[in-house]
Amino acid sequence: MHHKMAQTGEKPIYSCKICTKGFRLAAHFKSHLMVHTGEKPYTCKVCCKAFSQATYLKTHQRIHTGEKPYTCKVCSKAFSQATSLKTHQRIHTGEKPYTCKACSKAFSHASTLKTHQIIHTGEKPYTCEVCSKAFKRAVDLKRHEMKHTGEKPYTCEVCSKTLKTAVYLKRHQMIHTGEKPYKCNVCSKAFLKISTLTKHQMMHRGEKPYTCKVCSKAFSQVCNLKTHFMIHTGEKPYTCKVCSKEFRQASVLKRHQRIHTGEMPFKCRVCSKAFSRATSLKIHQSIHTGEKPYTCKVCSKAFSLAPDLKKHQMIHTREKHYSYKVCSQAFSEACSLEKHQMIHTGE
Repeated sequence: MHHKMAQTGEKPIYSCKICTKGFRLAAHFKSHLMVHTGEKPYTCKVCCKAFSQATYLKTHQRIHTGEKPYTCKVCSKAFSQATSLKTHQRIHTGEKPYTCKACSKAFSHASTLKTHQIIHTGEKPYTCEVCSKAFKRAVDLKRHEMKHTGEKPYTCEVCSKTLKTAVYLKRHQMIHTGEKPYKCNVCSKAFLKISTLTKHQMMHRGEKPYTCKVCSKAFSQVCNLKTHFMIHTGEKPYTCKVCSKEFRQASVLKRHQRIHTGEMPFKCRVCSKAFSRATSLKIHQSIHTGEKPYTCKVCSKAFSLAPDLKKHQMIHTREKHYSYKVCSQAFSEACSLEKHQMIHTGE
């Protein structure tokens, strides 16, 4: 309206006495006045929420009806508001209209810029009422508060495990689906988390910035150094409540506990057979795929399992790891040792 007035030279008929804003139509002027009076004559019949304009009520009602009339032409994703569609389209266009004045970093959302600016100001406006710890973002405070309440509102439909956030739930569900979205471009190994992939890539670059002060052994990850250091200290901080067995790593304890619980979270998509370890599932899947990734360098014979390749290689190296204590005769395979023992036992 104001743009048209500027082109035609028309003057506004209705002028707001509070903010001096001008309007050509009485209806628009009347709606505007409600901004100052706080009047909200349009009420939602479902949830009783009130609005100053009929258009706002109409947009709100789509929450209840599920109506999404605005569709993205690129990916067909639908939205209830035109503004939401416009914001979404920036994913495809790469448009970032909101720029930080301090560091010139650009953002696609005004809210993201506002959150970013706290980095420069150091402001932490969200404070925990229990322990007074302050946070930059409301979402971080909400996540923190769950430590005090013990709240875990997101439940896995497969194993009923509860988690604090939707992100954690989505990541957890990948355990059941076997999905690993982050792939190493060097060795094609896949990971659940991008942070794990980043740490993994250090191996290829030969980066080992973390060194043990006792034996000078170097590691690419600080967590691996920390775990290694326990060899020197003898520390095993993770204890099984059932059998009191101690472990250096929480992940190893978690895996061990499945012996007691019988939990088998890794399921084969082809035959639905379940396993307690991801590695066991991966080995099993080679039955369906016919994959044999372990190849003998001497005769090129391929195997689906690493232990099978190791056993086979004894033929070439003539290694005999299985020895009988009575006569000291050695064998390359366990089954050959068992047969030999029958000679002594008379079985």
